[in-house]
Amino acid sequence: MEKKDCSGNCEACPMREQCLGKTPDASKENPIFEKIFSRMKNIRHRVLILSCKGGVGKSTLTSQLAFALSSRKDRTLNVGVLDIDLCGPCIPKMMGVEGEEVHQSSEGWSPVFAGENLCVMSMGFLLENKEDALIWRGPKKNGMIQSFLSEVAWEDLDILLVDTPPGTSDEKISIVQMLNASCKPDGAILITTPQDVALMQIKKELQFCSKTKTKVLGVVENMSFFCCPHCSKETALFNIGEGASKICEENKVRFLGKIPLDPNVVNACEKGVSMEKEASTNPATKIIQEIADQLLKILLTTKQP
Repeated sequence: MEKKDCSGNCEACPMREQCLGKTPDASKENPIFEKIFSRMKNIRHRVLILSCKGGVGKSTLTSQLAFALSSRKDRTLNVGVLDIDLCGPCIPKMMGVEGEEVHQSSEGWSPVFAGENLCVMSMGFLLENKEDALIWRGPKKNGMIQSFLSEVAWEDLDILLVDTPPGTSDEKISIVQMLNASCKPDGAILITTPQDVALMQIKKELQFCSKTKTKVLGVVENMSFFCCPHCSKETALFNIGEGASKICEENKVRFLGKIPLDPNVVNACEKGVSMEKEASTNPATKIIQEIADQLLKILLTTKQP
């Protein structure tokens, strides 16, 4: 942590291990890390979906990437989605499994299946009423994240996508620390929108990744433009300029693509279906598939942590 941000209270600081430049030993520091490792070791790739700002489309990207990866025609991939946006869990609705229940057995919590090779775990499955507000402080949130990582029986997965809440505080720090201490993630995809206020926040997210030693796999710009369904003319609704691609160039990270603002994307998420099913010939469908292709190529050609 930078000196200007330091309170001097190392014992209570969630960034203590990063500042000290060491990774906790699972067997000596905290036995829970060993349990997390036992759950995560059969997951080949673990990818975080991050953003410093809310409302930019993390859950939309997570759900549509999961659909695209799990429905590939060239190979069968077992895909999981972990929704740790505890206060705003919308993944169940976006993946068509709203109202389903999590079952517990001797093996642990069983994730809900949204397809033959696509499973989901979310706080949304654990609420008695989907409209209930979750009013929890940090320690209780961290305890639930720990339970998600150590109690869910994911079995063999090729890819686990982790949908995170906005910001750079409690929940996000917790999952990065727990994974780094047990079964390091492959990296993160950052998502933003073209407005200056959102682009400012993506720079903070890049700093977060740097400080927590989380590899940035790439950046996606959502709601980049509106494509007229009649004449195919592209109109920049929020900002005209290089936007996220310029930030990627400056920070030497991959730019994965621009997703348009499209009613079909909204409809797909409202119905809990893939863009391929909702509008197979839509430009946004092709772009999402291309982003999924790039992610898979990166994961398969990059040395695992």
